[in-house]
Amino acid sequence: MRAVNETLAALKNGEYDDKLRYMYACKGDVSAYADRYAEVIGEFIKTYGDAPDIALFSAPGRTEIGGNHTDHQHGCVIAGAVNLDVIAAARPNGTNTVRVQSRNYKMDVIELDDLGIHEEQFDKAIALIRGTLKYFVDKGYDVKGFDAYTISNVLKGSGMSSSAAFEVLIGTIVNNLFAGGEISPVEIAQIGQYAENVYFNKPCGLMDQMASSVGSAVAIDFNDTSAPVVEKVDFDLAGNGYALCIIDSGADHADLTDEYAAVPKEMKEAAGFFGKEYLRDVNPADFFANIKNIREKIHNDRAVLRAFHFFRDNNIAREEADALKTGDFDRFLSLVRKSGQSSFMYLQNVYSPSAPGAQAVAVVLAMCDELLGGRGAYRVHGGGFAGTVQAFVPLDMLDEFKAKIEAVTGEGMCHVLSVRPVGGYELK
Repeated sequence: MRAVNETLAALKNGEYDDKLRYMYACKGDVSAYADRYAEVIGEFIKTYGDAPDIALFSAPGRTEIGGNHTDHQHGCVIAGAVNLDVIAAARPNGTNTVRVQSRNYKMDVIELDDLGIHEEQFDKAIALIRGTLKYFVDKGYDVKGFDAYTISNVLKGSGMSSSAAFEVLIGTIVNNLFAGGEISPVEIAQIGQYAENVYFNKPCGLMDQMASSVGSAVAIDFNDTSAPVVEKVDFDLAGNGYALCIIDSGADHADLTDEYAAVPKEMKEAAGFFGKEYLRDVNPADFFANIKNIREKIHNDRAVLRAFHFFRDNNIAREEADALKTGDFDRFLSLVRKSGQSSFMYLQNVYSPSAPGAQAVAVVLAMCDELLGGRGAYRVHGGGFAGTVQAFVPLDMLDEFKAKIEAVTGEGMCHVLSVRPVGGYELK
């Protein structure tokens, strides 16, 4: 940690500028990033009082580049950390109490002698904090009380996974304040998944947390979730003449937990026909040879189609990684389009069947199809059902594309992003 006055002066005089340019993949002026960290320090002091020193942390949102709902079946994905993040100012408080104040939310307060599961806190941020603390304590670390103030510009319900960014942020804070930074980024991601599965009561996979924690663009094979294979993949969009756009459809997916939970549940139904828990353990040839029998046994055609998607998109994710590694960007874009088609047709996560009249994501996909005219690529982004669309847009048509998309979705809904090279991070 560093003295508060020294930290504020360093942010103002440009001492952190090179680190900020690196963190946020920004070649130009980074004063807005520095101002944001100065702001979080100011809010910390307003909330908790004057502090002699402070530590600053960041955890990014993520973009899912390849593999859609493949991670929870131990499949393959490509994901990237983006330059939108949750940041925090934090310091130990010398008590047995953890206090986390997130802007515009009620303060979460946890006593370290009460780290059991609270069912009344399912779906609440305090559950994620409590689960993270429990993991570190069970690992034998001497976790003490601390105060933190967080500010986020990761769009909630955007498919950029604000919840995973928050989990990684809390894990990064605890790791650096009380574990000497000994926990690896991969394990920080696993801690976040544990907190979300067990304490938050959401059956998520591991991709979101891994992308946020590890950073950069990564190809991840989750065949062994205790030791996922994580490989950095070069992803020079601008060098290939493209920009990454994440388009907010304007539909919030925050209340669609049941829809998300149904995807792994139904994929496991199909896997169960073969006596397996996950589709990754099923031979694809056996699946396609037994579709008639699976339908007759489980009486759920959507489960069969979602399994079809898994086998297709798992292969596509691996092919996308190979295309990027060999520099074949045209092939990569073709594969993105195929992945998007599979999500729409077979995974069926573009709109909720409980509200068939609300198809904001499908409307944005239709606009992308119309505007790109066969160039670039587009697909549903993240968990789906509502939220966002991802588009790879040629730079020579970016301004026109953004303007025409926002004429439908509203101003400020098309976000042009960068992939940042670091995940959970302490700004020292």
